[in-house]
Amino acid sequence: MSNQAIDQQHIWHPYSAMHSGQPVYMVESAHGVRLTLDDGRELIDGMASWWCVIHGYNQPQMNAALQAQLQKMSHVMFGGLTHEPAIRLTEQLLAITPTALQSVFYSDSGSVAVEVAMKMALQYWQAKARPGKHRFIALRSAYHGDTFATMSVCDPVTGMHSLFKDNLPLQIFVEQPRCRFGATCSDADIAPLEEALRAHADECAALIMEPIVQGAGGMWFYSAEYLQRARQLCERYGVLLILDEIATGFGRTGKLFACEHADVTPDILCIGKSLTGGYMTLAATLTTEHISQAIDDGEPGVFMHGPTFMANPLACTAALTSIRLLLATDWQENIRRIEAGLAQGLAPCRKLDQVAEVRVLGAIGVVEMKQPVNMQAITAAFVENGVWVRPFGKLVYLMPPFVINDDDLATLTAAVVSVLTRQ
Repeated sequence: MSNQAIDQQHIWHPYSAMHSGQPVYMVESAHGVRLTLDDGRELIDGMASWWCVIHGYNQPQMNAALQAQLQKMSHVMFGGLTHEPAIRLTEQLLAITPTALQSVFYSDSGSVAVEVAMKMALQYWQAKARPGKHRFIALRSAYHGDTFATMSVCDPVTGMHSLFKDNLPLQIFVEQPRCRFGATCSDADIAPLEEALRAHADECAALIMEPIVQGAGGMWFYSAEYLQRARQLCERYGVLLILDEIATGFGRTGKLFACEHADVTPDILCIGKSLTGGYMTLAATLTTEHISQAIDDGEPGVFMHGPTFMANPLACTAALTSIRLLLATDWQENIRRIEAGLAQGLAPCRKLDQVAEVRVLGAIGVVEMKQPVNMQAITAAFVENGVWVRPFGKLVYLMPPFVINDDDLATLTAAVVSVLTRQ
């Protein structure tokens, strides 16, 4: 049986039907920003493998660091043991995240990092003798992950998880901020959130948000002032603020973390995806000493979570190396370069009747269509044009590796214009 046949008959891909018969493309190798298929075709990767491969593929320093760590140990349990990669990574994270965040919990994926954040908030309020504060406020069009707790704070109507809404905890949702990035936030813009907090503060553990950029729920960029005012409201009503930076962390929006656009410090911060440069799966949830101490002082006196592969040494090594690589470059100027290339390259899409809007922020370029795209047809068209772009719904978007050069970026955006012109 051929590789393709085994894949189609036995492997379930994300958000796909098991027996759909839709083609998947066999990747033989990857270097820099290019994926080489088994038939020899090369594709410029416009997705950074779901936004995480910021340094490109087969990065020599990343490879060398992992090979060196492999000679020492690939894994050791984190219960009762520790190791140098976790300690050095923690030092690095504390140096680059908001100062108030001093306690770090490692996990395996972004979804789990958010799940951990929600559990932290619940345990905090239980330790404070406020067990009634057990619900969460979230924004419409939000996406926070695929596990059950995280699904409950994704949009229950338009989100990917509406099928499960009757099986999830009932959370409180407010309208998506309509004040755009770069604009002010009016009293009318923030009113729905303020009303939700006023009405439900006694039962709410936390407000959870994707700062500045709502990712898989719609690729929407909203006002930094909205985030500032949300922080103030959380303080006024005694509700924790969880910021989900899984997609936005490590430079993607032009700031190292998107919350920096608003100069806001959350009570709990979730990071993942680009954390390891796409080499290994790793995520982290950071919180304040105030919250971690409260959990320690409450019952049962420990935080109730512990993944088997928590703080895996290889993954921690990848993360530390990736962060050092990023910080060693003029990454802000590089993101501005990519932003300018995306803006210029995608601008012709604005003239297309089938396009509703084009928006760009940092190394994120979005073309919102008026109607959902045909995934199978449009993916094949992009492959024929020598690029890898994976749209969803009405959104055709680009999040390329940070190492993409101007020529490849121009080729990538030109392919988007060409394909969408024929839609």
